[in-house]
Amino acid sequence: MKIRPFWVLAHRYAGLAMTVFLIIVGLTGSLLAFYRELEQALNPQLHVEANGRPPLDMPTLIESAERLAPQARVDSVWLNPGAADISVSPRSKLTTGQAYELDYTQLILDPYNGEELGRRNVGDISQGLTNLMPFVYKLHYALALGEWGGWILGITALVWTLDCFVGFYLTLPAAKRTQPLEQENASSGHTASKRSFWQRWRPAWLIKWRGSNYRINFDLHRAGGLWLWIVLLIFAWSSVFMNLGDTVYKTVMQTVSEFHQPWTEFPDLRKPMQHPAIGWREAYRIGQQAMARAAVEQGIQIEAPIGMWLNRAKGFYVFNVRSSADIQDKFGQTKAVIDADSGEIKLLLLPSGQYNGNTITTWLMALHMGNVFGLPYRIFVCVLGLAIVMLSVTGLVIWLKKRRAKAYHAKRAKLSAPPTIANNRELL
Repeated sequence: MKIRPFWVLAHRYAGLAMTVFLIIVGLTGSLLAFYRELEQALNPQLHVEANGRPPLDMPTLIESAERLAPQARVDSVWLNPGAADISVSPRSKLTTGQAYELDYTQLILDPYNGEELGRRNVGDISQGLTNLMPFVYKLHYALALGEWGGWILGITALVWTLDCFVGFYLTLPAAKRTQPLEQENASSGHTASKRSFWQRWRPAWLIKWRGSNYRINFDLHRAGGLWLWIVLLIFAWSSVFMNLGDTVYKTVMQTVSEFHQPWTEFPDLRKPMQHPAIGWREAYRIGQQAMARAAVEQGIQIEAPIGMWLNRAKGFYVFNVRSSADIQDKFGQTKAVIDADSGEIKLLLLPSGQYNGNTITTWLMALHMGNVFGLPYRIFVCVLGLAIVMLSVTGLVIWLKKRRAKAYHAKRAKLSAPPTIANNRELL
């Protein structure tokens, strides 16, 4: 098989395998570009106005959550404008050791006084509009199928990344073959008109709006993918980070650059940590001290605490702040990793300017999540999600058209074939 037809088939069937998944992530991604705005519009009761008040510190909010839900233990706290999101899991009963049954995984608190605004089982669409946007997020991240969905989309993202290069190659003009007539003209001094590489590639960038419906569909697929190629590659590879971050993404990035993340640097404990020796308030204090030292040693400015979470499987806290090293419009990825038993600082990570792999990853995720360049870029991300749907649908239409044409020609060939020996006997 010649090389180009092989890659045509590879692109075609990779696209078919990804079609449903890319349509889902494209549509949900368009909504997630405005997650916070849609969440506030759908659930105004879960947000309050700041009115110039400073938020409570995170340990105080955690203590409020533990008073409000004594059967739950806190796993993370994140400060958002007008709300503090507290993720929880069931505590174990002292008498039996069995976990309490909870119908919620998140408490939403007023960040200014610690009062409860609501609670929900994140992503459970049966709870109605209160969970619509979290459900959309779970659908986008893992098809709302948990770990299995994450693996499916991770593999899809990897195939998508590789297919970006295949698709780009297929837009390039095919290699020119010298015909005998051209050779004769050249030898006789007649120079045939020759188009340059760029002239032959130019049609791939254009849409022939006056062509047939099939031609318009084909041009939308080819030209759309070509104009958006860099952005599609960014979104595909950043999707690999989201779902295969501790395997494929880590391996590739550590091969070409220095890259560190808390969940890839440290092994799992024998058993998940139930009762860390260092509590939330002490971990918060240690994290603040670590950031104060980092400000001096790394030459950065610490702006505000963003969140804390406890990785029970590996036995450490992660303390997140926003600093001058952050490039995102919102939130912060400057983090200190704190041993939950000893209080030791295991790792300090800056989102940019420290390790090349981390800087690249920070930019990839900020671009993927529409968290950079303000409102215009978020609108672009929203439209891009619809463009991904368009590319998936037009690719499917191309396949269906070729499949029907192949079936039609096969039928014509069968009808025009000479009678077989068996048919001749029937005629006798």
